[in-house]
Amino acid sequence: MSKKIIGRVDKIDFPKLGLYDIDVKIDTGAYTSAIHCSEIIEEDRTLRCIFNSEVHQNFGKTEIIFDTFSHTNVKSSNGYKENRYKVKSEAIFFGKTYKINLTLSTRDDMKFPVLIGRQFLRRKFLVDVDLENVSYLTH
Repeated sequence: MSKKIIGRVDKIDFPKLGLYDIDVKIDTGAYTSAIHCSEIIEEDRTLRCIFNSEVHQNFGKTEIIFDTFSHTNVKSSNGYKENRYKVKSEAIFFGKTYKINLTLSTRDDMKFPVLIGRQFLRRKFLVDVDLENVSYLTH
């Protein structure tokens, strides 16, 4: 299987989350992928997530309830460890639907609402840092 070449930033659809044309940063330094989630409520063995942002484009108020979720430790580039919720979803890249694991984090203070990490990229993509919005231009 040949790997697709992607750039350092792109736009992705997350249909199961009701999020479309979302700006993402490709981060080969990150293992897991992360998505902005403004509110997380764990109740009755479910996880209620509100994806909403005044800062990030196309993040209207979407509420999703996950029956299946887990926790994972994430270490940031400055060495700080954080325990985050992790959910499974789908991402559309180059018109193809892929399964993706996403950790939930408040990212309103970050430029991009979503980071795409190595776990998702491996065996599928090569990153060319000179390019931008490569997959988005093809759909």
